[in-house]
Amino acid sequence: MTLTPLEIEALLLSLRVGVVSVVLSIPFGIACAWLLARHDFPGKALFDGIIHLPLVLPPVAIGFALLILFGRNGIIGSWLYSVFGVTFAFNWKGAALASAVVAFPLMVRAMRLSLEAVDERLEAAAHSLGAGRWRVLFTITLPLMMPGIISGCILAFARSVGEFGATITFVSNIPGQTRTLPIALYTLTQVPGGDAAAWRLAILPVLLALAALIVAEMIARRVGRRVRGLD
Repeated sequence: MTLTPLEIEALLLSLRVGVVSVVLSIPFGIACAWLLARHDFPGKALFDGIIHLPLVLPPVAIGFALLILFGRNGIIGSWLYSVFGVTFAFNWKGAALASAVVAFPLMVRAMRLSLEAVDERLEAAAHSLGAGRWRVLFTITLPLMMPGIISGCILAFARSVGEFGATITFVSNIPGQTRTLPIALYTLTQVPGGDAAAWRLAILPVLLALAALIVAEMIARRVGRRVRGLD
């Protein structure tokens, strides 16, 4: 299967968007998972619902909300542009933001389930031996929940690579800037004679997502065995 330069460009842009969206989401994902798994507070159910809202909202609605908030004249976007000169709308950074928002619930859920499986008595024992909160976090809690962190990141990456609705609404369809694999595929379906290229681009996200899921399962199992001291 030979890809054209434009198809390679869309593939590389999708990979870039996926990686950036996941990397920037990790600290927020861990923090949200920690709040939901370890703390009870007023409005927790509402907070949980907001975190998982992208799973049930139409992606186009998410893209429209991002445009209102982070557009050049948006509530947050105007401030970011005037203070830092940063703009998200109609460029690849906006595509990464849209992908991160849509994939965030998958990341948080995997991390939360992994954290809930961590035996808090191990952390309590470490505290009783004089370990500080941050040392316990980085030497016990995070290593034990690492399978969930890895699974959440790879699931979020797979979802980011396939994101379409929020992305095209927020950043449009600009070749070389925002035309990711799904958007390039949509573009080809509108062009006479683009069926062959469309088939190639339809297969690529499937292969990427399948590979990501397989890798996630393999890494999670291997890390889980090491954490339990079986290797």
